[in-house]
Amino acid sequence: MSSAFSGFPKDMLKFLKELAANNNREWFAENKPRYETSIAEPMADFIIAMGNKMDKYADCFVADPRRNGGSMFRIYRDTRFSKDKRPYKENVGCHFRHSAGNDAHAPDFYVHIEPKEVFFGAGVWMPSSDVLYKIRTSIVEKDKHWQKIKQNRTLRKYFGDVAGDGLKRPPRGFDPEHPFLEDLKRKSFYLMRSVDPGIIHKPEFINEVNKTFKAASEFSRFITTSLDLPFHSVDS
Repeated sequence: MSSAFSGFPKDMLKFLKELAANNNREWFAENKPRYETSIAEPMADFIIAMGNKMDKYADCFVADPRRNGGSMFRIYRDTRFSKDKRPYKENVGCHFRHSAGNDAHAPDFYVHIEPKEVFFGAGVWMPSSDVLYKIRTSIVEKDKHWQKIKQNRTLRKYFGDVAGDGLKRPPRGFDPEHPFLEDLKRKSFYLMRSVDPGIIHKPEFINEVNKTFKAASEFSRFITTSLDLPFHSVDS
């Protein structure tokens, strides 16, 4: 394992396609060496390389190449409470979570790969009500800053706009006539960019991810500092 990264191997998407057609323990056990060389090892390299890049602008977000408890998502599905008993995920990915976060609802940067779609971005997914309250309050109190972020040309180029499912009604305690009402109603806040899956095999893939993360950085800084957390060590 090294910090060099020149693209994911051609067998990555092929492996995922075959896994989707043979999602059972027997097939996976037989193909476990392929999983290691085509997915787990190169994903660890990608995580290390991205961590080196993110250290320059978002070093409070952790790049941890460990298979369990790190940035890499496990291939194994939790089927205990699901009707879908397929044992393995048919996609791979990683996230770079804030060092203060101990669950999936902390602010993070995210990469998702599957044969038919690849996307990456940043945000916070379905956080607790107190976290939502802090973000919504920051939008109200720093509305000009929020407007500047949303109108940024680079952000609009890569993402279009801030996304996230919303409430049907205005959240309690917030102005129903507020100009950013649709954002105040959100239950998640994220920016996500989709690309052609074939790019993951090219050396420039990591640079595209890095440029995208940078494009999301002011948005992510706003979300992160709304929670009284540092975005970058120089902010502390």
